[in-house]
Amino acid sequence: MVQGRGGPSDSPGPESGAPAGEVYDWFQRGMKLLSEGSPAAAAALLERAADAEPESRSIREALARAQFNSHQYADAADSFRWIVDTNPTEDYAYFGLGLSLWRTGDMEAAQEPLAIAVAMRPDQRHYVSALKSVRATLNARRNDPEGRWKEHIRRTD
Repeated sequence: MVQGRGGPSDSPGPESGAPAGEVYDWFQRGMKLLSEGSPAAAAALLERAADAEPESRSIREALARAQFNSHQYADAADSFRWIVDTNPTEDYAYFGLGLSLWRTGDMEAAQEPLAIAVAMRPDQRHYVSALKSVRATLNARRNDPEGRWKEHIRRTD
């Protein structure tokens, strides 16, 4: 049997390429990788867990966070959107969806979920700050239809 550096718990599962252990073990290892600063590795493991337990909100949220932190913004948006669609009372999922859309460059789409997150939790200053930033960017773009702000950014780089 091939064993990983961490011993049997780090060894491949019976299925080629599958992680060892049960879905809960994958989730726990994914959370540990995320907390230790390895979001891409966490995302890969949590993706397996989400495939095995597609209705788990906890796994999906952890996956979305790992995807976001590893710059997989479109995938993170899809994962946060799944949470919002299945449980529309999740303010953090709206916030994550808005941030993910913002990072993909879709400011128009980012505005609505951020506004919903702020409406649900106006006490969360980072929600309010993100919404203000998106709205300020949209306002600047509307007031500069010729895109001169882009030229200014290029000159200051």
